Amino acid sequence: MPRGNTPEQRRAKNILGEKWDKENTRQVKFKFNIRTDADIIAHLEAQQNIQGYVKRLIRDDIARSSKG
Repeated sequence: MPRGNTPEQRRAKNILGEKWDKENTRQVKFKFNIRTDADIIAHLEAQQNIQGYVKRLIRDDIARSSKG
């Protein structure tokens, strides 16, 4: 019998992934206005890693805030 991912195995893996995500992550959503925030959208889209870029900005801001 060939080995591989059966539909049952894929479903089980997805369930485990969803459980891990629910216990270990939180999604934060926000929207940008394409007219008034076009500069921000363009800058974000130019980043190789948007999530890493945003995290770095926030952590830098936290560090600055805690110094003052």
